[in-house]
Order: sequence, then C-alpha cells, then structure tokens
Amino acid sequence: MNLVSRIRNSLTFSGRGIPAGGVAPRSHIPDILARRALPAGRRAPENLSPNFELGTLASSWAERASSRYDEAYAKRYRAHDDEFQTSEPCREFAAWLQRICAAFEPPIDVLDLGCGTGRYFWTLTGVRDLVGIDASPSMLAEASVPYNAGQISARSITLIEGDLLSHQFDPARFDLVYSIGVLAEHVPFDEAVVEHVSRWLKPRGRFAFTTVHPQSPSVPRTMARRIGGWLEPFFNPREAGAVGRYLRTRLLAGGLYADEARVGELVAGAFEIESLERFESEAHLHCLCVARKAPAAAATSKAEEQRRAGVGSREHQ
Repeated sequence: MNLVSRIRNSLTFSGRGIPAGGVAPRSHIPDILARRALPAGRRAPENLSPNFELGTLASSWAERASSRYDEAYAKRYRAHDDEFQTSEPCREFAAWLQRICAAFEPPIDVLDLGCGTGRYFWTLTGVRDLVGIDASPSMLAEASVPYNAGQISARSITLIEGDLLSHQFDPARFDLVYSIGVLAEHVPFDEAVVEHVSRWLKPRGRFAFTTVHPQSPSVPRTMARRIGGWLEPFFNPREAGAVGRYLRTRLLAGGLYADEARVGELVAGAFEIESLERFESEAHLHCLCVARKAPAAAATSKAEEQRRAGVGSREHQ
C-alpha cells in the first residue's frame, strides 16, 4: 500500500533560503518511507493514508528540530510509543484529550501542534479533519503509521512538514488545537503563538496544551537560578519594573518554561481558561491547560475573516 497519497506544495519557500523564482525543495518524507521497513507486527491500516504537505522552516527552532530529530531518534521515539500502556502519564494525557473531545458536538476539525510520531492521534474522537504539523520529516514519516493506528477515527489526516511558529492556516479552521510536550519545552510559548492559535480557531474553539513548569525537577538548578528564585517573590509582577521583568524572563528561559501565572498572562483576553493544573510525567512537572476562545476574540476573528474576504473579492473585480 502506498502510504503517501499525495504531496502538496502549497506555500512559498523563502524561509528555506530558496531564491526568488527558484525551485522549492520537496519533502523528505517519501524518501524516508521508501527506505524504511515496518517492524514485524506493524501494519498500515487500509483506512490510513495521510496527505503530506511541505511548508517552510522559518525559525531557528524549526531548523534545529528538523536536524536534531533524525531517523534514528524518530525510530527510538516511535518504539517508545509502542510501550504506551506501560506509561501512566501517557495514559492520563490520552484520557485528558478524550475528555476534551467529548466536550464538543461532533464532527470537529483538529490541529496537533508538534505532532511528532502521532502518539495521540488514536485518542481523538468525533474528528473530521486531523492536521499534524512538525518540523522533523523523520518524525512525520513515523506518524504515517502511528501507535494504535487501527483505532484512529479521523476521516482525513494531513501531515505538514513545517514550522509551527510561522505556518499560516486559514482563520477559523479548527475546533481544537492541542500540543503535548512542545510549547514552553522545545519551542518558546509566547504572545505570537497565542495570537496564531486564536486566529486559527473557530468561535469558542479550544486550545489544550502543556508547558514545562520552571519548578520542574528536570530544570537545572544552577546558582543563578537559585538566586533568581529567591529574589522573585520580592517583586510584585504588576510593579516589578525593568529589573523584575528581566528576572522573570530569565527564570522562564525566554519562553521555554511557563508556570500558571505566565500561562494566565499569555492567554488573557484571547482565551478563557477552563482548567489549569499541574501534572507530573516521567520527564517533567507540567502545566496542563485547556482554554476556550473568548467571545471578544471570536468576534475579532470573524471581522478579520470578513475583511480578508472583502479584499479578495475586490481583487477579483
């Protein structure tokens, strides 16, 4: 069975350094699939034939992920997926996603930010279109036959080799955007991410994500971090001034960690937090958040969508 049903090249590729008028590179995923034999016992279900799209890698974070998470790493990661049931945190993440899906009236359209090997695709219910984006072609190749593939119920799957920090989806395209083990861990979680997700979500859509908490045991306890942590309580976040803001930014590693307060700051205005709790996995202490697109943000997105539609119609006149 041909796992690659089609490859669409729908974007410009200036982010990869392609000169104007040049030829954009094709995705590496088909090459990886062609030379990779599935391990014994792994079969591609007949109903699983994902579409592949090639985007741009505009940020240094995406370039780093593309090179770091190579075929060898992806195979080890995918092998760990097959031990899913032995991992209590993985099972709890799965149950968390299932509860979120159950809160919607189906069908829903879903985006997985930093989907990796598609570890949690099978947990999603009531899904019409499932889109996964990741910078690593090797991880996406493994996602073409993910864990529990036979239980995936999405009507269509699209895997995008691209940069989640810069990729542009149509406004109001998704009901749910989720990200596990990516934001404030492998890429910065900041205002731009929140703005993008809010624009991509339909009115009252949900954003479910994890972050690494700065108090996680996995965060190196350097002397500078110990001193900063001791000083931080003396600064009122609202009146901290330049020194306090600098200290706070350093403790959050420029967006690579985020605690409850930082999550609240970032999503305020664009989202209403439905739940925000701490959760401990094998690797980190996390913040686990579900936020719903705020009515005001939904109205802004609708106005922007109408404005774009108006511009498009005038251009064709």
